[in-house]
Amino acid sequence: MISYLEFEKPVAALDARIGELRDTAESSGLAGDLDIAAEIRKLEAKSAELLASTYRTLTPWQKTQVARHPSRPHFRDYVARMVTDFVPLGGDRCFGEDQAIIGGLARLGERRVMLIGHEKGHDTQSRLRHNFGMGKPEGYRKAVRLMELAGRFGLPVVTLVDTSGAFPGVEAEERGQAEAIARSTQACLALGVPMVATIVGEGGSGGAVALASAERVLMLEHAVYAVISPEGCASILWRTADKAADAAEAMKVTAQDLLNLGVIDRIVPEPVGGAHRNPGSTADALGKAIGEELDALIGQPPETLRRLREDRYLRIGA
Repeated sequence: MISYLEFEKPVAALDARIGELRDTAESSGLAGDLDIAAEIRKLEAKSAELLASTYRTLTPWQKTQVARHPSRPHFRDYVARMVTDFVPLGGDRCFGEDQAIIGGLARLGERRVMLIGHEKGHDTQSRLRHNFGMGKPEGYRKAVRLMELAGRFGLPVVTLVDTSGAFPGVEAEERGQAEAIARSTQACLALGVPMVATIVGEGGSGGAVALASAERVLMLEHAVYAVISPEGCASILWRTADKAADAAEAMKVTAQDLLNLGVIDRIVPEPVGGAHRNPGSTADALGKAIGEELDALIGQPPETLRRLREDRYLRIGA
């Protein structure tokens, strides 16, 4: 069952009409009626075209809504489809385990990698368990530990970023949230092995940068990436979150804008209507894109990889 966003209401109305026709045909024994079948095909074609045209002209705020869609695939969905032999590794060896950031050994195609990412959860119980994808200090310290482990064994690092931001609670600040994020960012930049990061949903603030400071940064077509949420920006600039759409436009949060600005390196296409409509094909396309990027980076000496990262971030805004 698809959950429709506000701007998808015309598509929802068409799909509801199609559903009603099917139900009527089945209940009245007219499922094989040629006139009804033709009408359903006509409406399906109209719905598909409307959906495609809608998604060709999404505004930055609408893309933000798509990136936050409750059915959008998260880390565990990509693990199930994109990689094999995933072995989760938990704990930061300092305080505890953070379920908002998950990582472990995996096989991407024929290549062993260290896979790390944010997990938001899909229902109330899992969202609470994963803290809505908002990492705590122990999560970022775990990421540092796994990156250092990958460097020790010569494994490429792949990260999947999907967070509204790091957890802002008092307990996180007491345990050194800012320092943990900074250490994680530093660990990314210091890696002597290839690193490919992908923004798969929301890329919010330092919570995202801490896992995305790679030499190659990819984004799914309808993902967003920004230093602050549009609502947060609007609250600061206009004193009201009602201006979130204006903030999203001004902040250049979309993959298309960020590619033009040189903040990211590649856009991975999503199925028509967003990743939530076909998570399997999204995972397949993402796995293929990450594999291609790793193929281009494997074999580069550590100094070259570090210089690539340094040059990449110094170029932004130049």
